Amino acid sequence: MEGLEIRYDCNNFFFSLNYNLIHSWIQGFTNKKIDFVDNTTVCYILGNHICFLNLDTKMQSVFRSPVRDLGILTANGNSGIFAFSEQKLSPSIFVYSFPELVPKNVLKGSAQLDYTSLALSGSGPYLVCCSSLPDYTITVWNWENAEPICSQPNVGKDVISLVFNPLNWLQLCAVGQNTLTLWHIDKSASFHILKPRAIQLPTTDASSVERCPSTLHNLSTKLPYDLPEVDSLGLRSSMALGVVETSVSTRTTVTPSAICWTATSELYVGCAEGFLLLIDPESLSVSALFNPTTDDAIPELRQCNFQALTLHRDGLIVAGKENVVHTLEIKGNQLNITQTWQTERPVTAVMLSPDKETLFLSSSTGQIYLLNPTLSGRIEKILDVQSGNFLMTALLNTDRNICVSIRDSGKLQLWSSDGNCLGSLSLQTEVTSLACCPIAHYAAVGTASGSVYFIDLNKEEQPRMVHQVHLYHTAGHFLLTSGSDSHVYVLNAKPSMKFAVIGYTVVPGHILSISTQCPRGQNEVKVLLLHGEHENKNKDGNQLTLLSLPVKNLTGPDSADRHGCLSAHVFKKLQYKVPLPLNSCVLGGSDMFAYCHRKNTLQRFHLPEDTDSDSSQQLLQLTPEQEVKGHPLGPVSLLLSPNRLWLASIGQDGLLRIRKTASMEQYTELQCHSCRRGGVRSLSFSADDHRLLTTGCRDVSLVCSELRIKGVDSGKMKEAAEYSRTMTQSVKKTFNTENPLLIDLPGGGPCVDVTEQDENYSSLLCPVSQSTWLEWRQEAVVKEDSQQYSETKKNMKGAIRELRDAVQQMLRENESLPEEDFNLDVEEQRRFEAMVEQEVARVRAEIQHNIVEKCYLHYVLKRDCWDSIMVKGRAIKAFNSKVVVQNYPLKERTEKELEDLQRVQNMRNFEKAAYTLSSQKKSSSLQDEEQDMEGHEAENTALSGSFSAQLGYSNPYVYDQFILQTTEQRINQIILLQDVIFSIKTAFNREFEALHRLKVQELKRIRDRNMHIRKIMTELDLNQELWEPSLTDEEWPERLLTVDNSEITAERYLTPEQQKEEERRKLEDLSRLASQGDNSRERGLDDMMDGELEVKKVEILKMEIPLPEFVLSKPNIHWSEEEKKVFKEYEKKTKDLSEEKELYKRSLESEMKKLLESTKDATERFDERVTLLLEKKVKCTVAIYQEELKIAYLVDSVFTEEEMRNQELELRLKLEKMLVCKDETGAEMKRHKGQVEFFHEEYDNAVAEDKVLDKDFRKEFFDIPNHMIDNLYKLFKRRPRGEKIRTLTSNTSSLSKEHRVGSSTAPAALSQMLKAMEELDAPENMPEMLNPSVWERFCIVRRNKVQSEYKVKIKALILAEMQAFLQRRRDEENAVQQEIKNLSEDLQSLHKKRNHHLTNTMVQVILKQGQVEVPTVDLVADTAETDFILYHRSVVDSLRGIIRNLAGDMVASMEGYKEIRKSIIQLEWEHRVIIMKIEDLHEKMRGIKMLRLSEDQQHMTYRSKTDASSCMSEKVALLEKSIALMKKAHQRGVQQRQKKIERIKKQAAKKAEKNAILERQLPDMQMTVAELRHIFAAAATDENEAAKREERFQEIVQKKTLEDLAREQSDNLDVLWAEIEHLTMRNFPSLDQMKHD
Repeated sequence: MEGLEIRYDCNNFFFSLNYNLIHSWIQGFTNKKIDFVDNTTVCYILGNHICFLNLDTKMQSVFRSPVRDLGILTANGNSGIFAFSEQKLSPSIFVYSFPELVPKNVLKGSAQLDYTSLALSGSGPYLVCCSSLPDYTITVWNWENAEPICSQPNVGKDVISLVFNPLNWLQLCAVGQNTLTLWHIDKSASFHILKPRAIQLPTTDASSVERCPSTLHNLSTKLPYDLPEVDSLGLRSSMALGVVETSVSTRTTVTPSAICWTATSELYVGCAEGFLLLIDPESLSVSALFNPTTDDAIPELRQCNFQALTLHRDGLIVAGKENVVHTLEIKGNQLNITQTWQTERPVTAVMLSPDKETLFLSSSTGQIYLLNPTLSGRIEKILDVQSGNFLMTALLNTDRNICVSIRDSGKLQLWSSDGNCLGSLSLQTEVTSLACCPIAHYAAVGTASGSVYFIDLNKEEQPRMVHQVHLYHTAGHFLLTSGSDSHVYVLNAKPSMKFAVIGYTVVPGHILSISTQCPRGQNEVKVLLLHGEHENKNKDGNQLTLLSLPVKNLTGPDSADRHGCLSAHVFKKLQYKVPLPLNSCVLGGSDMFAYCHRKNTLQRFHLPEDTDSDSSQQLLQLTPEQEVKGHPLGPVSLLLSPNRLWLASIGQDGLLRIRKTASMEQYTELQCHSCRRGGVRSLSFSADDHRLLTTGCRDVSLVCSELRIKGVDSGKMKEAAEYSRTMTQSVKKTFNTENPLLIDLPGGGPCVDVTEQDENYSSLLCPVSQSTWLEWRQEAVVKEDSQQYSETKKNMKGAIRELRDAVQQMLRENESLPEEDFNLDVEEQRRFEAMVEQEVARVRAEIQHNIVEKCYLHYVLKRDCWDSIMVKGRAIKAFNSKVVVQNYPLKERTEKELEDLQRVQNMRNFEKAAYTLSSQKKSSSLQDEEQDMEGHEAENTALSGSFSAQLGYSNPYVYDQFILQTTEQRINQIILLQDVIFSIKTAFNREFEALHRLKVQELKRIRDRNMHIRKIMTELDLNQELWEPSLTDEEWPERLLTVDNSEITAERYLTPEQQKEEERRKLEDLSRLASQGDNSRERGLDDMMDGELEVKKVEILKMEIPLPEFVLSKPNIHWSEEEKKVFKEYEKKTKDLSEEKELYKRSLESEMKKLLESTKDATERFDERVTLLLEKKVKCTVAIYQEELKIAYLVDSVFTEEEMRNQELELRLKLEKMLVCKDETGAEMKRHKGQVEFFHEEYDNAVAEDKVLDKDFRKEFFDIPNHMIDNLYKLFKRRPRGEKIRTLTSNTSSLSKEHRVGSSTAPAALSQMLKAMEELDAPENMPEMLNPSVWERFCIVRRNKVQSEYKVKIKALILAEMQAFLQRRRDEENAVQQEIKNLSEDLQSLHKKRNHHLTNTMVQVILKQGQVEVPTVDLVADTAETDFILYHRSVVDSLRGIIRNLAGDMVASMEGYKEIRKSIIQLEWEHRVIIMKIEDLHEKMRGIKMLRLSEDQQHMTYRSKTDASSCMSEKVALLEKSIALMKKAHQRGVQQRQKKIERIKKQAAKKAEKNAILERQLPDMQMTVAELRHIFAAAATDENEAAKREERFQEIVQKKTLEDLAREQSDNLDVLWAEIEHLTMRNFPSLDQMKHD
């Protein structure tokens, strides 16, 4: 019973149901963020308030926010500071202190809409916030001076929470939906920078992803598109230069659900998938401490999703989705559960108090627990307020102001006056309303199922349900009415009457609001109903109904009829109408207060009194007497106080406004609930008008406010208190009577009707069935009537049985009677006819609708698939074969295509004209170009890549495949090739159409021949079937779109209009025929010549000579001579006729044969033409496919070039960003370098001043003896030992961990040092014999020295921090320079690849058999496996000429080898002859040696020896001369070498002098080179790129020139080679020809 409200009348003790409005303190619980604000207090947002809960005393305090809508809350227990944001345009952040609740500062940031996360640091006055869209900025504030330290925009899009490192405020962690980012605040003195380091979380399958931490702060490498070929180009990752960038991974990463900083500044991360991770912020390494997917995982933690983590001295406290909390002991990578606690509900938040003693646990259902693991180890429940939105509340009529609330989940709760929960009851159903009764301690609850539950509240700790009544099948708006059937029910409020339903009444329309009033001194209750029209389901209405219910007569026996409807004489009913629709109204005496949402005004109406008895049937018009402005945000609900002095209004703006009913213009308002969360749901007054209870729509809060309105007289307040007391006294007697009866009622669950055991009221109560009270009452009436008229029903059943038997007897008799004897029921017949006509009309409408749908579908299909086709697809079939030729369906080219084609053709005309002009300037040999075209026809066909030129469809504007080097040329080539394809198809279609027309003509001729043949066959009395072809649907597709009458098998249906039209047409035809009259000319033609103008040839075959009559009547012997002569003539004529018939028959057969032969020849000739057309179709298809293949290559090339261009743009964008980053980093480094130098000077000055203080010590005490000065100097150097150690330790840790050294910690440390120095300044430490005035002066000097030393130490720390910051900036600059270098290299590589792609054009070549020698492989194979090289024909011809020359040389060498072989054989034979002669000579020599010599012979031998010696002496003399000459030459060479050595030595001395001069100039030259290198490096790369582009352009121009020259030379060489080959073939035969010969 949605929006149910229950209103009680205290005099007649029955109530009505309507909107319920409540009011009390503040109560509720939200599952949002909860933080410690000190050691024992937590804070959280509740509605538009901040609640502080003391965990020791369990007391709750409320802080009302100064803003209309609260946003995010955060707190820090160490500093006692909490901060919250507001929800509005340009929101601010408010910082307050606790428990003073004093504002510290207001932070006005750059956020435009809202903040998504806040966090306070425990180690300083720092706050970090993250704004929502559109900027998503993370900002770190110093909330003491309200200044932002640093910020980073566009990085917090998915940030859920921010957490500072409690040990180092310079580190914080940002948790996103699936990301985790560590932010480091890089600090240099007062300058801060936020530096992100993204953590790559593992995937859900526990595999790690590659991590690439970021190191810069002011760059972002995110681009609007991806680089598809980045890896192939070798591009370096620039993630190191981005703010926060995650690597692309196809697998899902884990979802961080909770984080916790460790004592070593590491991170524990709990994941929703059950992983527990340990992250090192320095190395960004991620290790899994617990993996639920492994086999050795701890079973107790497998189902834990780690939604809460905190670190305790005993270990890591974890909580998951189960009702357990574990303490984990972590040793290395090993986990052990040391302790486990059980909770009632799953814990969603675990926090450690600032004193590290107590654990705070909370659940999303409203339970808060405390746990002290070291002391008790027992979980203690602190708070249990449940969760969920409050629906309504009401106040019990008691002195303790007990409040009853109901939540939307069906949870009923009782609250004390201070906000403590006394008891609860779960109704386990969806509820809609609540009301409390003043005459007994019970509450009525309306449910969404249409029932009303009555709850006994006498035992506050244990409420119970005592009764239930079911009124509706579905939920109504009020107890007094039903939203579906407009029934208003009235129930008795007394428990003694068991809450009986008195009756109901019906009002027209949908009821929106209800208000009741019981005037004093009158025995009636007035009920005002606001409702709309009958079919209006809006939330406003303009009709009002006022019911006046009497007190005494309402429960009488005549108050309602047997069905439960209230009698009209029992109550009065008035109806009103207002000008504009209203949303809510309340009744206040004779006035009515209402709200109009359309005008956003509160209106007062005066209700006229009932003066006429017939006024209930009239609709009275009302006009507003007063109007005031409503709430800023409507709609608004109204409520009148019990004493009708105050009018309260609530709206979606969250405001509660109270105004006097006497003067509505003035009001006071209070912000009770959040406007962003729906505002106020309900409102309720207390009986004394002092308190108001409000509930929020979605802020789960119940707020109690007191009525404190300025300007209200105390007398009115006393009057209100007196009215409350009077009302209480008036119902006290009834209360004392009814409440004990309520206590005695038995209890029951929500599904048990506890009153059904009472027989006295069984007729008044609703059974526990799904039937409503009204349905049950109607069934009871039917049952009562059945019992009352049982005898009458029995008699009627008998009479009906007799009638049925009589009717059956009559039916049996009627079956034997003729049909004409029956009289039909005319009315029944008409009804059936009307029903049939209605059904026919429905079926006809469906058929017509179907026909319209199909017609529209036919229109769309015909328009898109037929009318848009310029050339329809059709086919031609051969007569005597299965050859089929189809044409090319063509669509008409669009205007844009024609414009593009015209543009390209004009461009090509200009290009050709320019090329012709340039060619004429270069060469004058263009006259011989036509003579060379015939020799290059085959070459042009091969290089064109298709057969379109051979077919005669070439386009003169098509580019040469070898000059397509720009994207525009390729796009133009695509357009031209598409035009070539269109031309091929168009030309083929023309031939196709001609052949198609020829076939149609041939078919007509065949039909004519067949007609003639049939006539001949008729004359010859032959019965043969002739072959008569026709066009098929494929050959004549237009026939598919038309329907012949022969195709329709069903009888044609004609509408009456069509029948009249058909009759009219027939009459016109008859009249036209009649008007023609009697035509005598035509009649005479028919009579004389059978209607023909030509004389027909006598049908010889049918002619017969009649037999003479005497042949049949007389025998042969009785014939006379004359008869015999006649018979002979008859025989002669018969013979002549038979011969003539035979001759005529032969002529007809010959003619028929000729006709058949002509048909056969014609079809065969046509089939040959079809075959030729098919061959032409194959060639055209091949040419089309070739052109389409070229188009595919060109499209792929264009796409590739576009992709490369996009990659180049990306790289240029990155390079520009890197250059900007370089400039920014350089300027930043230069600025910080100057600051470091300036601060270094300050540090040097401070060190010098400190040294001066040390040196001036003796001068300061010059009036003291030397031995005393030495003692004082020792005391001067003395420092507090413990403080000194502590200071050094803190300084060391500050240097190592980069702690904050600034305005807040430095004075504190100095003050601690000076306090420690007070012990050394004590008089006890003064040396003996020293003047106290000198000691005081000494103490002052020493204090100055200590301050100076501390100042030097502070400056040294700051200087070290600044130098480290500067070094990091230098490292970043080096990284940026390296990235720029990498991007430049990648850009240059991509540029080269793009230029190579533009110049390395893919061409399509037609390979001719025997012309190109290639291996037998797949010519369309992948180029990665098979490569082909394209050569010019001149190269191949030259190679062939070389092969021929080599072949000739080989033949000549073979012939020479043959001759040489012959000569070798001849020489061998001669050699053998000579050897035989030598053997003969040897034999002769041996014979000669055996001969004896004479003296003369011996003397000849001696002389020969003498001659030999003389010869030897001559040789010796010659040798001596040569040796002398050689010595002279050697001496001459030595002298020349010595002169050359002296000359070289002189040159070496000169070179040494020059080297010395160069060595002296080398440092200056090195410095100059370094400066030039620096200048070159600092110079913009645009000049180099411009130079490179110019150089590349010159290269392209030179290459183009060389290509033109090479092409001309190749053409000339081709001509020369062709001429040489021609001459060679003419003069010398070819080897191949010789071989064939």
